Amino acid sequence: MDPIQVLQDGAVRVSEATYAVCRTDHSHPAAFATIRDETETTLIIEESEVGSLDAETVETGWKRLTFEMELPFELVGFLATVATELAEADVSVFVVSSYSTDHVLVKQENLDDALSRLEELGCRILMQ
Repeated sequence: MDPIQVLQDGAVRVSEATYAVCRTDHSHPAAFATIRDETETTLIIEESEVGSLDAETVETGWKRLTFEMELPFELVGFLATVATELAEADVSVFVVSSYSTDHVLVKQENLDDALSRLEELGCRILMQ
């Protein structure tokens, strides 16, 4: 299965909310995602919730792009393709994968460039 073919006419939903990526020692019930390993906890949380969070580091200004297509486990190179295309547009990404889909966060100031590149790949952009 070719990732470019999967992206053709695939829907990418842009979050209305703007997010912060935070390093902390705590979870938070309002977090979009919590990533915990042996050295740190990372939360992705709406910026409006940051004030209620005890965080060591907070990086604000992220928009979430959700690839609204079920991505099978045997699909090889999907994120590599997306990340490479966005890198060529000078867009940095923060990636979170769930069981069957992927979310790519891009800085607000890079959103237009990211969406243009995804449209060039054949994606349909859905604004919330």
